Amino acid sequence: MKVVQINATANVGSTGKIAYSIKTLLDKKGIENYIFYSLGDSEGEKLLKFGNKAYIKLQALKSRVFGNFGFNSKSITKKMLKKLDEISPDIVHLHNIHSHNVNLKLLFKFLNERKVKVVWTFHDCWAFTGYCPHYDYIKCDKWQSDCKTCELRKSFSFFSDNSEKLFKLKKELILPLDLTVVTPSVWLKNQVEKSFLKDKKTVVINNGIDLSVFKPTPSDFKKKCGIEDKFLILGVSYIWDDKKGLCDFIKLSESLDDRFKIVLVGVDKKTAKSLPKNILALKKTNSKNELAKVYSAADVFVNPTKEDTFPTVNIEALSCGTPVITYKTGGSTEIVDDTCGIAVDKGNVSGIKDAILSLVSNPKDISDCVKRAENFDENEKFLKYVDLYQSL
Repeated sequence: MKVVQINATANVGSTGKIAYSIKTLLDKKGIENYIFYSLGDSEGEKLLKFGNKAYIKLQALKSRVFGNFGFNSKSITKKMLKKLDEISPDIVHLHNIHSHNVNLKLLFKFLNERKVKVVWTFHDCWAFTGYCPHYDYIKCDKWQSDCKTCELRKSFSFFSDNSEKLFKLKKELILPLDLTVVTPSVWLKNQVEKSFLKDKKTVVINNGIDLSVFKPTPSDFKKKCGIEDKFLILGVSYIWDDKKGLCDFIKLSESLDDRFKIVLVGVDKKTAKSLPKNILALKKTNSKNELAKVYSAADVFVNPTKEDTFPTVNIEALSCGTPVITYKTGGSTEIVDDTCGIAVDKGNVSGIKDAILSLVSNPKDISDCVKRAENFDENEKFLKYVDLYQSL
C-alpha cells in the first residue's frame, strides 16, 4: 500500500502536525507514504515541497482579484500530479487544500480518471461551500442547497461574488470521486450529512494530541510573569480576532477584580498594543514543551471561540490538568464533560464569569481532567486512519 497526504503544511500548525503524526505511524508500520506540502520548511524523509511563500502569496492575490478561490496554483498542481503519477499511490489523503496550494479542477480530474481512492479530512466546512471555511458565526445555511449572494464574499474576492459558480463547480468535481470523508467531530459529520456530500461515506476520527508532551508539568510560569498570587485564566490561539473570542476576553477582563489575571498566548504585536493592561499578551510559541508549562500553570483554560470544528487547544489544556470553559461551538463541547469543564452558551460572557467563579469555589480535580484527555491520545486516534486505509 502507498499513501500520499496533501496538506498546506507538514509538521507545522494543527493540520500539518496531524498529517505528520499519521506519517510517523505509517513509517513505523513500514508503509510507503509521502506528504506533499507548500508552506514553511519541514525536514523529513518523503516530505515533498511544491511552491514557496512568494508563489502562494501570488495565488492568493489572484484568487482575490478573480474571485476563483481554489482554482489557481496550476503550475505547482501539475508538478504534484507528475509526482503522483510516478508514485502511483493507492490512497490520496487530503487535508487543508484551500491555502492556495492546489488547483481543485486539475487535482480532482486526475484522481477521478485514475480511480484513486480518496480520504479527505474536513478540518472545516470549506469543501461543501462556495467560499467559506466556516459559516457558524454569521448563521448561514445557504450551503445546504446552493451558495449565492455570499455575506462573506469580501473576505475572499475583491470584485465579484462567484460563490454560486464555485459551489456548483465543487459539487461537479467532488461527487464523482471514490471518496471517504473524515470529520474530527460529530458536529461536523452532521453538517456534511446536510450538504451535497450527504451520500458519501463519512466517519468520525477525533483529533488527537501527544500525551507524552502535554501532561501536568512543573512550571515557574506564574513566577516569571509576577502573578503567583493570581487566579490565572488562559487563552491560546494562533490568530486572535472576534471569531476566536478576543472581544469577549476584553469584556471579561472588565468584569473581573484583581484576584484574576488573563493571559493570552498567540497575540501579535499590533493586537497586543490594543489590549487593556489587565490582559497579559504573549506571542505565539512553536514549542510544545513551553506550551505545556503554560497550560499547567493556568487555573482555568477559557475558549470563547464562536466558530470551530474540534479545537485541540481544549484537549491540550485538559491533558495538562487544567479545566476548560468553552462556548457551545461546533464540536468544542464534545471534548469536555462535567468532570473537567463547563460549556456556556455562545456569546454569554457573564456565563463565562459565573463558570470561573464556580471553579474558584469548587475546583475540578486535575486527575479528572487528565483522564478525560486520555480519550484523545494521538497514537490511538491516528491509528484509526491506518485502519481506514487498510479497509479501503
